Amino acid sequence: MLRATAASWWRHRELRRTGQSARARQLERETVLRDLGYLRQAATLPNAHVICGDGGTFLHHGWTTVSTFAPIERFPLAALAVALGTPFIEIRPVTDGIGFANLPQVTRDGSVDPDRSGAGRSVSLTTYIDMVEKLGASITNDPRPRRSI
Repeated sequence: MLRATAASWWRHRELRRTGQSARARQLERETVLRDLGYLRQAATLPNAHVICGDGGTFLHHGWTTVSTFAPIERFPLAALAVALGTPFIEIRPVTDGIGFANLPQVTRDGSVDPDRSGAGRSVSLTTYIDMVEKLGASITNDPRPRRSI
């Protein structure tokens, strides 16, 4: 899937069209290796997650975000990360845009500063999921511990 996506990118297609197939293959290989690195990070970092909303799809892992304006259905890297178990937060059903915009960010490095509040506040991924779920988001690959009733 990653190879097919890399090969279909307009720049790589144009290189092949102009007879620069070796350069296109080299760039496609670099793209696939980069994307595999993103998948490894998504699988190993505790706060890695994918968010999909009307503004596009975002693969967050630590200090890096990979994004596109397309929905997850047209972003193979994010779809693969979710298929491999990365938590997926579907925010397209959320109707309270202001409530969503006022949510804190997910902490980047796994630590949470309980004294911080307001703008720039960070919370753990599980706390963030609790908050966004109350606004109507759906969660796939939920990392929160199962709750018995």
